[in-house]
Amino acid sequence: MPKTQPNLYAFPGVDALAPALRSYVLQSQAAGFNRHSSFKVAVSGGSLPKTLAAALLTPSSGPDDALDFSRWEIFFADERAVPLDHSDSNYAVLKSELLDKIPAELGKPTVRTIDPEHLDDIQELADQYEQTLVNSFASRDSVRLPIFDLILLGCGPDGHTCSLFPGHPLLRETDAWVAPIEDSPKPPPKRITLTLPVVTHAVRVAFVATGGGKKDIMKEIFDADTGLPCTLVNEATGDRCSWFVDEPAVNGVSFPRRAFL
Repeated sequence: MPKTQPNLYAFPGVDALAPALRSYVLQSQAAGFNRHSSFKVAVSGGSLPKTLAAALLTPSSGPDDALDFSRWEIFFADERAVPLDHSDSNYAVLKSELLDKIPAELGKPTVRTIDPEHLDDIQELADQYEQTLVNSFASRDSVRLPIFDLILLGCGPDGHTCSLFPGHPLLRETDAWVAPIEDSPKPPPKRITLTLPVVTHAVRVAFVATGGGKKDIMKEIFDADTGLPCTLVNEATGDRCSWFVDEPAVNGVSFPRRAFL
């Protein structure tokens, strides 16, 4: 387990959080470009795409504040087994909130969606998406785990992240990169998800959590040893993990905040 702790950055509201998240993503983009001339990022759904749009769609303030989406490769940390235009689709949410609104001059990202032909076979859906990762990150014979430049996650009111739920056997999966889940406690029940080893192997992991409805679960994640999925990510990644939250979400949380620089 890392000897370091995650970074907890708290802001008065989303208006203050968004610029910091933008700066963090820009730092991650620059590091990715330096490593392999691209930026490999995985995103989840929920309220994250809306906050991400608030961060990334603001006009650039100069050369050091420039996004180059043409060199982005976007994956999904989890996805629901529904058509790509369904309201439950994480892709559909990201498309409407962010992708469709990216100015042409910033370039068009490569977006890796699930193959909707396999919606009726959840294992095949997961296997095909894992093959998508293999094709991008090199063969499994040469790479034990894919290394994302950044994984952007949300935090559920039960402490789940991706489609990794508290107490679920899937938390113990160590072989697959992408796994199916047919009994999600949150609808829709059929999904695929990156496994915990893949999430925690990323160069950087960032959670975005806002609103007073999160304060009770945030206390469990940061102030108690509960073994919740979000806690497991914190423990495995240490200071490679950063939380961008508003003050209501961490009201009463004793874990120390850090100033975002």
